[in-house]
Amino acid sequence: MAINHTLIKSATLLALLAAVISGTNNFVTKIAVTAVGDPIFFTTLKNAIVALGLIGVIIAWRKWPEIAALSREQWIKLFAIGVIGGAVPFALFFTGLTKTSALNAGLIHKTLFIWVMIFAIPILKERVTRLQWLGIGTIFAANLFVGGFAGFKYNAGELMILGATILWAIENIIAKTALKDIPSATVASARMVIGSVILSGLVLWQGNGGLIMNLNAMQWGWTILTSLLLGGYVLAWYTALKYAPATYVAALLVPATLVTNALSAIFITRTMALPQLASSALFILGTVLVIAAAAYATRTAPSNELRPKTSA
Repeated sequence: MAINHTLIKSATLLALLAAVISGTNNFVTKIAVTAVGDPIFFTTLKNAIVALGLIGVIIAWRKWPEIAALSREQWIKLFAIGVIGGAVPFALFFTGLTKTSALNAGLIHKTLFIWVMIFAIPILKERVTRLQWLGIGTIFAANLFVGGFAGFKYNAGELMILGATILWAIENIIAKTALKDIPSATVASARMVIGSVILSGLVLWQGNGGLIMNLNAMQWGWTILTSLLLGGYVLAWYTALKYAPATYVAALLVPATLVTNALSAIFITRTMALPQLASSALFILGTVLVIAAAAYATRTAPSNELRPKTSA
């Protein structure tokens, strides 16, 4: 599929929208998970609500014939996305989060775009120009301006979070191949439905299924709000991934941290220290460089899927 300027522009806007939603959701989830309690139960319930909503969309849009016509190979990809992206990494991440600091967990998770790039270059044959490298390096540097980091502990919790991050990167690669001939809404639905079923089994195995009966109105409110944000994120992210290289979309999702930090500064700390300002500036600069590299590539080689032979 030749990627033209219009498709890249749409993918860019969707990826940035996904970043804004993700950053907002990260901020809200910090409050919501505290209100609900058990993090695995919370993420399972949240994902299940999104899954039910996406099933409703499929019914309303009468997409069942398209799903029934999927080949065995397509179903295998969808199942892999559900397991590798929608189930196992969530369990690893939230379990690991109880065994290490949130700061260390966040720094590890922020390397997601690097793992996507490591896999996408050899598997998807994506190329990264010099200007893209500069933008990616700037975005990575933005993550280093964080206070309180005392070094990694290399404990079980950090290894679990690293495992979850790598699995989410692998999901990006599988999803990119699946999206070539499967609608983004179908891929998103598979991720959430299959993942929710597996996570629900884990919650029942832990004996926490009855927690749903004890939720009050406030807890349901936080859960539904984060579910709406998650649903919007998944649809925007998969649609962007359908029309742009995985390395590009993954890099544009990293500035979600900028949104989270801004919301924290506005509503929690009511201040933004110099390191946070420096980090914000680097996030913005890196994002602009990555987008500029994509724009340059589409102008010079619009039929080469953002893989120019000469570096920008």
